[in-house]
Amino acid sequence: MATYFALMHKEPASDFGVSFPDFPGCVTAGATPDEAANMAAEALALHIEGMVEDGDTIPEPATFDLIRDSEDAKGAAILAVTVPDQPSKVVRLNITLQERVLERIDKAAARRGLTRSGFIAVAANRLAGEPF
Repeated sequence: MATYFALMHKEPASDFGVSFPDFPGCVTAGATPDEAANMAAEALALHIEGMVEDGDTIPEPATFDLIRDSEDAKGAAILAVTVPDQPSKVVRLNITLQERVLERIDKAAARRGLTRSGFIAVAANRLAGEPF
């Protein structure tokens, strides 16, 4: 398993935002620090799965000292997020949903910094009682 560091920030009147210096564009958020930390693990796992599917190279984790001393880390909590070495295979599927359900999924996914597929995967895993 690999461990990457994430930065958690909190701005007034916003959720707790999480970003990954090793993965630009991989962001998520949560209403509480615990929710944001859980969402961070799920977002990173999905991001890495997408990179593997696209044939992208997964970066080596930056050191704690490098992250801590970065400009982006000022005022942030640093989280250690562990992901499996071998992401599971991604399978494309076609599903049918009511338009209003799809709109709710898209809005909820956007609030959490997830894609539609990522949101559905997180929701399904939680309802099934399985770890992500």
